[in-house]
Amino acid sequence: MKVEQDPSLAPGMAQAAASYQERHERGRAARSVAPRGSHAGWAPASDRPDPIDLLEAEAKDRISELMPIRYARMMASPFTFMRGSAIVMANDLASTPKTGIQAQLCGDAHLMNFGLYASPERALLFDVNDFDETLPGPWEWDIKRLAASFVVAGRENGFDASDCRRAAQASVASYRQRMAEFSEMGELEVWYSRVGADEVRSLLSDTRARKKTAKRISKTTRKARGRDSLQALSKLTGVVDGRRRIIDDPPLLVRIPEGDELRAQVYAILESYKRTLQEDRRHLLERYRFVDVARKVVGLGSVGTRAYVVLLEGRDQDDPLFLQVKEAGPSVLEGHLPSSPHEHHGHRVVAGQRLMQAASDIFLGWFRGKEGRDSYWRQLKDMKGEANVEEMSPKELVIYADLCGWALARAHARSGDRVQIAAYLGKSDRFDRAVADFAMSYADQTERDYAALCAAVKSGRLPTEADA
Repeated sequence: MKVEQDPSLAPGMAQAAASYQERHERGRAARSVAPRGSHAGWAPASDRPDPIDLLEAEAKDRISELMPIRYARMMASPFTFMRGSAIVMANDLASTPKTGIQAQLCGDAHLMNFGLYASPERALLFDVNDFDETLPGPWEWDIKRLAASFVVAGRENGFDASDCRRAAQASVASYRQRMAEFSEMGELEVWYSRVGADEVRSLLSDTRARKKTAKRISKTTRKARGRDSLQALSKLTGVVDGRRRIIDDPPLLVRIPEGDELRAQVYAILESYKRTLQEDRRHLLERYRFVDVARKVVGLGSVGTRAYVVLLEGRDQDDPLFLQVKEAGPSVLEGHLPSSPHEHHGHRVVAGQRLMQAASDIFLGWFRGKEGRDSYWRQLKDMKGEANVEEMSPKELVIYADLCGWALARAHARSGDRVQIAAYLGKSDRFDRAVADFAMSYADQTERDYAALCAAVKSGRLPTEADA
């Protein structure tokens, strides 16, 4: 089911033509279209597609020999299933109430798709960090997926229902409160806003929680600062016959040998992709020379897509740059929303990332290959860090939920009409409580779908690593 959007409510459109008061009134009026309380609860439709059918359809254009790895990773828990099945929840969200107000969506806004990374100025930022599914659409879809992910993750940690609900509701409350703040800011102030290390520390208001959580944040920050191309060089390469090369670790890392046609294709794409970069960044990249390339299995939901790592050298062997080339296919949202305005899916991903993130990788670019496959490029490691959710206490999960809600609100405030969204949400916690109800019910759905995945593997319908 495709969602029809009011063009006047699309991201960034007609904001200048309408006054602040008009935008505020439109947001309030959206409550008659989708009352805030209507977002509560979840019940699958009688004609809801089989989640395994959706996963199999998605796998048709992926590398079949890697699909057992994907299903094995998804089978680890209901939370890993959720992370790998964005297509299932996208289908479900399409049937939920909609305000008609749009923003640029992450499309897969679960809590593990937020994290630390380096700005071009080498400052550590916290933000959304996955954009494979990005597309303009109903802003509430992102916040619902985020809230539900906190319930599923909390259950995996053994937290009781009240703790899980508290974390889910905290993510929504943070989003609402931050959006209200953004609605009162000027355009440039919103554009330049960011969630950095100082902002993260400001969340630690509880004295006893602060000391313990601050240690975790410091540890995560130290690890993030150490994750760069030099670290990747030590982990992924070795010197063979006096030359640096990527070391095979099949099936997760498979070097493409000299003379292979695929190696030549990646090199040709590298040269063409440079044209999508700003001139100064293209000039910088021209200072590096191509050394090696390998296919690399990445992520969880992305397993089976075509992804490669490219090793480049600058001044010498101790001056490496690793780039990641990742296939970009249609967003899981495209079956339910108008198509992307961008011809290339790689361009769609890059444009969405640049719009939503406070600052983006200087080597972010895109290209379409000879076979019509789209891809995007970025640095493989650039001071990236993620939260260790498994070690979090219930109180720390709430702090993290606050942080994710803040980052998502900032991304939507940049890309959508923050005044309308804030006016719709209002000052009460009605929407927060409704989405927390939805999150609790949808976590039950995720567990049922996870059981269906396990049954499909047990019956032999889906392969796993053990079968390969």
